[in-house]
Amino acid sequence: MRKAAKKHRAALLQVDRATKLTLEEAIALVKKTAHAKFDETVEIAVRLGVNPKYADQMVRGAIVLPHGTGQKVRVLVFAKGDKEREAREAGADFAGSDELVQRIQEGFLDFDRVIATPDMMSSVGKLGRILGTRGLMPNPKVGTVTFEIDKAVREAKAGKVQYRVEKAGIVHCRIGKLSFADSALVENAQALIQALVRAKPSTAKGTYIRGIALSSTMGPGVHVDSASAAGELRP
Repeated sequence: MRKAAKKHRAALLQVDRATKLTLEEAIALVKKTAHAKFDETVEIAVRLGVNPKYADQMVRGAIVLPHGTGQKVRVLVFAKGDKEREAREAGADFAGSDELVQRIQEGFLDFDRVIATPDMMSSVGKLGRILGTRGLMPNPKVGTVTFEIDKAVREAKAGKVQYRVEKAGIVHCRIGKLSFADSALVENAQALIQALVRAKPSTAKGTYIRGIALSSTMGPGVHVDSASAAGELRP
């Protein structure tokens, strides 16, 4: 434990929190300061100029990152008949209807993404307390309640990520692994920032992208110059 703390302190010394870097510089520093023995996830945090307590300033959506996330996603689909078969053919790890609802009620939670056809939502609604607290409840706003099951499953497997602004006005999202090429992480970060810019509420006033930081799972946060990162991505 002491050894890990020592490495973390050493990593912190390499980061000047008063300096804001370009995306390319920030990603290079995130890699340099990483010290875990596993392939850490790279995450981005974007502080937005919105007040999420107002419904018209809620920023939420989903995007397929150009280079995926590097994470193996286990997809569960609630569907019947032909749509259940379509889900399995598209690569869903689990697919079914009421029997799958009962299985989850009994404690089954070995999955990362949930997709449902609209006709199954009355049954899936029974799982609100279980799935909702884990951020897994299907929602049409992010494309997880749909009859286009084949597309939804393939996008989830390809690295589609969901984002939602938190109470503090911050969006957290994974953008890949340390093992990714620097250029791939830059392109994934740019894609996410661009999606957030497109999702800007019309009622949001003042500066919209107020801060951006990158970090690895165990590494320190590195501040990004939000003006340079988002400047070319304005609507």
